[in-house]
Amino acid sequence: MEFVFWMCLILLIYVYMGYPLLLNILPKNKIVEGEFEELPSVTVIIPAFNEENVIAATIQNKLDQNYPKDKVSIIVVSDESEDETDKIVEAFFKDHSNVKLIRQIPRKGKTSGLNLAFQEISSEIIIFSDANSIFEKDAMKALVNTFTDPSVGYVTGKMVYVNEDGSMVGDGCSAYMKYENNMRLLESAIGSIVGVDGGVDAIRTSLYSELRADQLPDFVQPLKIVEQHKRVVYQDKAILTEDSLADQGSEFRMRVRVSLRALWALSDMKHLLNPFSYGVFSLQLFSHKVLRYLAFVPLVLAFISNVALLGQGAFYNLALLTQIAFYLLALYGNNNADNNKWVGLAHYFCLINFAAAIASLRFLKGEKIVIWKPRQG
Repeated sequence: MEFVFWMCLILLIYVYMGYPLLLNILPKNKIVEGEFEELPSVTVIIPAFNEENVIAATIQNKLDQNYPKDKVSIIVVSDESEDETDKIVEAFFKDHSNVKLIRQIPRKGKTSGLNLAFQEISSEIIIFSDANSIFEKDAMKALVNTFTDPSVGYVTGKMVYVNEDGSMVGDGCSAYMKYENNMRLLESAIGSIVGVDGGVDAIRTSLYSELRADQLPDFVQPLKIVEQHKRVVYQDKAILTEDSLADQGSEFRMRVRVSLRALWALSDMKHLLNPFSYGVFSLQLFSHKVLRYLAFVPLVLAFISNVALLGQGAFYNLALLTQIAFYLLALYGNNNADNNKWVGLAHYFCLINFAAAIASLRFLKGEKIVIWKPRQG
């Protein structure tokens, strides 16, 4: 049991602390920063399903960007919305000819919607936005100017969760994103990042790959860029603000869905784990995604083995007490509205790992998700 305990502990330390430390010492390949003399044309794709409460603000936000108006087109792909989403988009078209509605019938999900919109695009750059994504004024320009480096094929911005009620899920989610954003800065300095947000992203149109309906575009599309030996980078000047899901049920369902689709993406793109073909990126993908999604396994085994080692030394006793205290803290965060960020982080850490465990079981059963209701996670 000692061997199991120590192997699990070492693995967990590597996943959450060792890997970021490794990124700090790996050779750097920094992005060549610059600005276009003449900004290229862009098309913003906004997938939507029943988004009547947020779609107007999102479209207006893209129209108000600090970017040449004649270079911007906006396509809203309505996935057979049943509310007023389509009418709201059509109302924009009356005053803005660069706003277009595409209605996808029957409903096929986000990935199919993106493929459908791609058929209508002639711009040099595609920008992806969620239906509730609000960009800061210069976000679009910051994304696009990153492409002055010819090695860059895909850019993701910085997501900042807006949480007004101080809920545990919101606070924990915000702390988690700060951690992820720091990882992306480190990965960008090396070559390519492993994960993107999806709500504030851009890709060279010439590199876009049409994906299967069941594939997760926010994960597979960037991996397709790496497959073409181009870089996927993080641009922290391109800022997106988005409301975090306030209730734990919605956040949990969303995390299960994303984790399940990510596991299938890793399965589809497993050839990228070959270090002889993709070098350091293979290590990044294995460390940041494969080990992270499976972290629940050493977490469970570390606890079980620690229980078996109780009474065999002060260290093991203290380790078990620490684990119990941590999980009780997470449970407290599950049942109480508290502004303590450490409570929120403990709760969110357990939430995402439990979601990954559920997703892994569904993955082993062969389940796939293509269509869901985004606003409910």
